Amino acid sequence: MAVDFATFLSTAPFILDARLPVLIRGRHGVGKSQVVYMIADQSLQLPVIERRASQMTEGDLLGLPDNRDVEVNGRKATTWNAPDWLVQACTEPVVLFLDEVDRATPEVRQGLFELTDSRKINGWHLHPETRILAAVNGGEHGSQYQVGEMDPAELDRWTVFDVEPTVEDWLRWAKSNVNTVVWDFINQNHAHLEHLGDFEPNKVYPSRRSWHRLDTTCAGGKLLADKENLDTVFNLACAFVGFEAAVALRDFVEKYEKQVTVADILDDGKVELTAEWGINDHAAMIEKMEASEALKPALSDEQVQNLANYFVTLPSEVAMKLWTVLGESDDVQNTIKLHQATSTDGVSVSEHLVELLGGGAS
Repeated sequence: MAVDFATFLSTAPFILDARLPVLIRGRHGVGKSQVVYMIADQSLQLPVIERRASQMTEGDLLGLPDNRDVEVNGRKATTWNAPDWLVQACTEPVVLFLDEVDRATPEVRQGLFELTDSRKINGWHLHPETRILAAVNGGEHGSQYQVGEMDPAELDRWTVFDVEPTVEDWLRWAKSNVNTVVWDFINQNHAHLEHLGDFEPNKVYPSRRSWHRLDTTCAGGKLLADKENLDTVFNLACAFVGFEAAVALRDFVEKYEKQVTVADILDDGKVELTAEWGINDHAAMIEKMEASEALKPALSDEQVQNLANYFVTLPSEVAMKLWTVLGESDDVQNTIKLHQATSTDGVSVSEHLVELLGGGAS
């Protein structure tokens, strides 16, 4: 069963605290590496040592002979210099992140058996506080990648998580990591975030990683702020996220100033701007309100009135999402005030809620 990143981030620390290794399986570009760094920073407060197992040889794993001669029971023997990453992982607490394990050679993967099972290799023992995480493209989606299968004995050394991050996972991360225009585009066009079907050879598809790279490129030249750059943005988008997503993004950027903002609803009360919206448009607005944290501080009476006017127009599932977001406010009075409010059209929010919960409104 696949889990989203929120579930992984809340579950994996228990396994890591037991000093057991964790393996993340999932599609390329979904943010597996990113979530490793997040868990290292937020839950473990440890630095990350990253090594790509696909690029490792046996020498990279075990070390190389040094130039000292030693004797064991009267016979000459060889001693070994351990690689730098292993010395560090054994002498100080770190997160040891092994990427692309299923692309490694059989010899390297066999060598990792002992490291993941016994926390030691070639006479070196991991620091008691060092944790091990790995990432692969195998599992359910393995047939789409040139990777080696992991047999039952190999998998048994890991605690395996198949990850399928949600759009909300990306939106939570992206609100402080990408340009507002790109965030708004994905918020209103979930289908363009990533390709979920099979992949045609040589065709460019969008992924969470490619959107971040496109955003970084556009932000560097401030390309999204000027319509004169539309053709450049389109050409860049074709290269990063493919033709279909590029067409949609160009159209979105061209009409961006017509987008309804949180301030339009909450501060200015322009609910009429949403008159022709469908459920997806309203859901996108609630996501925008949540990401902006506009509902967290204490709301003024005017803002509560504007919110009430908007609330009573919402489809039931979107209204309940807004109610949930409001409940996460830093000020409980926001929820109380909205519950007691009446729209300018005379609709009581409390009575409207009863209808929603009772299935009397659509």
